[in-house]
Amino acid sequence: MKRPVVIGIAGGSASGKTSIAKELYDICNKEAKKVAIIRQDDYYKDQSHMSMEDRTKTNYDHPFAFDNDLLVNHLDALIRYEAINKPTYDFVNHTRSDKTESIEPLDVIILEGLFVLENEDIRRRLDIKIFVDTDADIRFIRRLTRDVNERGRTLESVISQYVNTVRKMHNEFLEPSKRYADVIIPEGKENVVAIDLVATKIASILNGK
Repeated sequence: MKRPVVIGIAGGSASGKTSIAKELYDICNKEAKKVAIIRQDDYYKDQSHMSMEDRTKTNYDHPFAFDNDLLVNHLDALIRYEAINKPTYDFVNHTRSDKTESIEPLDVIILEGLFVLENEDIRRRLDIKIFVDTDADIRFIRRLTRDVNERGRTLESVISQYVNTVRKMHNEFLEPSKRYADVIIPEGKENVVAIDLVATKIASILNGK
């Protein structure tokens, strides 16, 4: 039975996961649209029933912050070549958005997110497992810039979250998940050689179907 190639891209916050996913998307979609990207960030749990104060207290860098049951169900549907309505997340209001995104089933599914390799149920569905390994200081600078400019956070809140939760959760959950990776890519999208090698592998799998 025909099955899509499922690729998982994990790594620390602001390590370059999204950039690598986009690079692979662009490379593999040059001739025809073959790749769909799913972001684990969109599967943060719905917190609309909580006050804003309580939402800000959530540890967003812990695996329990994600609705991985829904994510696995959606992965299984895409693997069966069924379309899904993917949730989207509102990072300003710290809860799931009312908007959904229709994702059509394609021959390559790229799933990128913090805990893509940490979760066993997700891991079992991956054909290629990638870990993006970027220095902590670079990740912090990128996260600071992103959260202030794109997610409406204050400088103080980003620093506090990094010191109190992000760094600890990275060491406890993310760093150990690196051992499950088939490929470790240092420095994110700047590692052109590694990205080309993964793209070549994807092409060889597709051509062999």
